[in-house]
Formats: sequence, C-alpha cells, structure tokens
Amino acid sequence: MRIVLAEDSVLLREGLVRLLREAGHEILAAVDHADAVVPAVLEHRPDVAVLDVRMPPTFSDDGLRAAVAARAAVPGLGVLVLSQYVEESYARDLLADGRGGVGYLLKDRVQDLDALEDALTRVAAGGTVLDPDVVAQLLVTRRADPVDALTPRERDVLGLMAEGRSNAAIAQRLVVTAGAVEKHVANVMAKLDLAPADEDNRRVLAVLAWLREPRP
Repeated sequence: MRIVLAEDSVLLREGLVRLLREAGHEILAAVDHADAVVPAVLEHRPDVAVLDVRMPPTFSDDGLRAAVAARAAVPGLGVLVLSQYVEESYARDLLADGRGGVGYLLKDRVQDLDALEDALTRVAAGGTVLDPDVVAQLLVTRRADPVDALTPRERDVLGLMAEGRSNAAIAQRLVVTAGAVEKHVANVMAKLDLAPADEDNRRVLAVLAWLREPRP
C-alpha cells in the first residue's frame, strides 16, 4: 500500500515509518506540518494518508482539517486520522461527507500492528473505521433509551457495526455463523427503527447518526 504520513512527533513519525515499511507498505512522504499534507498527496497520489489530528501550526485540529482538504483535492483518497484522546467531534467531522474511505483511531491502537493493518486495509477499500473506544463512549451516552431493548449479543453487534465491521467480520469476531449475524443485524435495525442498508459505509453512518442524536 502507498502511504503519505503526517505526524509532528519525530519519534512517533519515524516509528510509524519503520513499522509500516516492515509490514510491506511504501511510505511516499513523511511530513511534520499540516500545511504540507495537501501538496504531498497531490504529488504522490497515495492510497491512504495517515495523519495526526493535532499538528502545527496551531496544534488543535490542523491534521483533521488537512485530511478533509486532502480528500477534496484527491477524490477517492483514503485517510486514517490518529488522535491521542477520544474526541467524538473529530469522528463526526471526518465522517461528514458520507463517502467512506475514512478512519479514526486512537494512537494507542497503532501499537497493535494487526489493528493498524486492518484499519489501513478497510480504509483503502473505501470502508469506515471507528475506534472501539469512541463507539463505547457513544453507546454510554445513549444508555437510557431503545438501546436498553437490545439483548447483550445485539449490543455487541451494534458496537461492531458502528466500528464499520461487515457481517462477515462480525461473525468472525463473535464466533457465530453469518446467518446469526444477519438475524442480529435485522433485529438491531428494527428495534432502533433504522432503515436497512446493504453497503457497510452507509450502514455505519446510519448507526452513528442514531447514536449521536440527543435523547428525548
């Protein structure tokens, strides 16, 4: 996979470059400033851009804004945004265009090469990846409402759907059959009054939209 990396911490940037290269990926550019992101993706046309949220010049959400600008400049570009903390607003802004090919992970997650590889693969393929800790926080804020009508297994399925997992991936994670997952998904959609969606990205966006709605 061809990657442009944006991270202002020298240690983390070099560590990610080494990790990704050892995993067989091609690092086309590794920049340390948000303003360098769009020029880098225009020059190299990577499959995925991996960006830190907080970067120069302001160390607020410069990386996130650079990710949005990069996707506008290079249609079809996958972006994986890394953050130190759970910030629901970052995930919401990243998913706003509804096109898929986006991911939001906590930096602690990138220490797990399998998790990082999975995220990159899904983002490059046009999927949506959302960190499990963000999903867990969203579920907590919706505790006293129709989520309570879900069985424990249906709650597990809802969480994995919100992370952007396909039915096949959910079945593998929960060690159940694909048919069982389809039944659980149908039950979740019915209990939460969500319209069915065949495509994974539209499905996760529907679930996340419901999770973000204020409770009555």
